[in-house]
Amino acid sequence: MERYIGLDVHAASCTLGVLSQSGKRVGTHVVETSAKSLIALLDTIPGRKHVCLEEGTMAGWLYEVLSPHVEEVVVAGVEESRGPKSDKLDAFGRAEELRIGAVRKRVYKERGSFAALGYRAKVHDKVMRDSVRVMARITSLMRSRGVRVPHAGVYSESGRKKWIAGLPEAARYAAEILYAELDALMVLRAHAEKEMVSEARRHAEFRILKSCPGLGSIRAAQLMAVVVTPYRFASKRTFWSFWSYCGLGIVMRSSSDWARAQDGKWMRVPVQQTRGLSRSFNRTLKMVFKGAATTVISRREDDPLFRHFTRLLDNGTKPNLARLTIARQIASIALSLWRNKEKYDPKKLELKEVPAGA
Repeated sequence: MERYIGLDVHAASCTLGVLSQSGKRVGTHVVETSAKSLIALLDTIPGRKHVCLEEGTMAGWLYEVLSPHVEEVVVAGVEESRGPKSDKLDAFGRAEELRIGAVRKRVYKERGSFAALGYRAKVHDKVMRDSVRVMARITSLMRSRGVRVPHAGVYSESGRKKWIAGLPEAARYAAEILYAELDALMVLRAHAEKEMVSEARRHAEFRILKSCPGLGSIRAAQLMAVVVTPYRFASKRTFWSFWSYCGLGIVMRSSSDWARAQDGKWMRVPVQQTRGLSRSFNRTLKMVFKGAATTVISRREDDPLFRHFTRLLDNGTKPNLARLTIARQIASIALSLWRNKEKYDPKKLELKEVPAGA
């Protein structure tokens, strides 16, 4: 006996909608948002239980606490809601999507042995973004008073007094506070980076991924924290799905694909058009692989990837599309090394001419 349970989660309460295998509504419940209350309620529901909930702040926590008590927990990525809406309707809607296999986007929540690394990578990313934001505010303050500053020199402690002196008396206090905030964040940023890399080094996968071109300690740690396991992408189109997840996949659109030929038969016409890169992607992974491609290109070493980049440029490929191709290849190499548990060997690398617009 199968039971499909939709879960609509809020800070104080959770609404559960329960469907039978045939789609009949067999119950609805409202409980407190706590692990103890939810587990106690699920234990009263007979049969094999399948739970579906929307992606949100508490989705990761609920996945961890409910997984041992049900057959499966599916976290669905829902972009928008249309039509009538209520907690009960949302709960039954998630249950019905799971029952008929209509969950379009499943969000991966399994962390396993990378749980500690995941939290360290997230806090490192937040502190890094905060420090960059404060840098932008300092530059904005200087420019608002007509002070021309270089992109990096204004943040150094040595030349700081000169830039503050260029401001009017009324604005100097604001600059000093922003500089104090930046100093504190830079200390936290260095500490967060050290902790993230230190945690990543505990795993054998770190040394494998670090051998990949363009992936240093920070990028390898970020990659491990997000992907967790390379076997998530185990299909006939493994690399294409991974590229899309990393924001490196091309979105194609077509309409009115068939036209009638002179002999009266229907034939397919080439109306497929490129609409750019996928907009549904993991931003950390896109930053990792595009940054890795930039590193490989800028080093100009005798590496197969750099030689491939120069061949693309010689053949007329635009620099941005050539860099995208290298980023794709680095992503494929990293995934292959991780799956095969072997370090990078440039002698084994076979580069296929895959156009960036494909």
